[in-house]
Amino acid sequence: MQIDLLDTFLDLVDTRSFNRTAERLGVTQSTVSARISALEAQLGARLFQRSRAGTDLTTQGLRFDAHARTLRRDWTTAMRALAAPADAAMAVKLGIQTDLAAEFLGHWTAAFRAALPQTAFYIEPDYSTQMCSDLITGAEDFAILFTPKTHPDLHFASLGEVRYRMISTERGTLAEITPETYVFAHFSPAFEATHRALFPDLSAAPLSVGQSAAVISLITTLGGAGYVLEPMAARLIAAGSAFAVAGSPVIDQPVFAAMHLKNRTAPLQRRLLQVMQRNLAA
Repeated sequence: MQIDLLDTFLDLVDTRSFNRTAERLGVTQSTVSARISALEAQLGARLFQRSRAGTDLTTQGLRFDAHARTLRRDWTTAMRALAAPADAAMAVKLGIQTDLAAEFLGHWTAAFRAALPQTAFYIEPDYSTQMCSDLITGAEDFAILFTPKTHPDLHFASLGEVRYRMISTERGTLAEITPETYVFAHFSPAFEATHRALFPDLSAAPLSVGQSAAVISLITTLGGAGYVLEPMAARLIAAGSAFAVAGSPVIDQPVFAAMHLKNRTAPLQRRLLQVMQRNLAA
């Protein structure tokens, strides 16, 4: 079976539109139709039915869906394993929340390598939605993220929390912070909801970014205030580059480990989970 047939089938399951799938895959609609026809011929079953209301899976298509996802995930895993360095026992693809990477990537990677010394690690900072998608397809083995996306194929485990603290380039109190000089950080939907509940006025600030490093760059260049990861805030305060904003609360952001449901008891994922639980607690 050609892998592009599986990719086309799975994308069409998602879009329920031959036109949309053609656009997303960068092919013509006739190519999508030909691929689906070829797949149906190989399987000896009709997978989709088209009507004025759109494209829907047949009963046999619904049955094949789970198998198609498993086949695609296993293919991705096999290709990644073959690409691992010759002296590595295995290759692991890890995803890490973008805002955590700049501060914690080195420390956590050292812990991973100490726990799994014969493993090659491929680490990619990303956002929660994309990491969840990559776990479903098998493009990633394990992810550290802020926002679990409910899906029957995904398993999540709580790791704890990281803390965010408000800092300013000017010494002062919370009452003195204005939207005009404030950078609203939207690290996750949970963080944003907490922030809006605490500071409805500041949440309307004209500057908004999604990374602590970006907040720091903006306020140190333009002046102003914003929330950043607590270790970053502590370094800036110690260096005299910023000040803690008196009266501002710390905001805690939950952190989760994510993996494919079938791997929730696998030795590799369990080891990675143990490493992360120890390190985040520390």
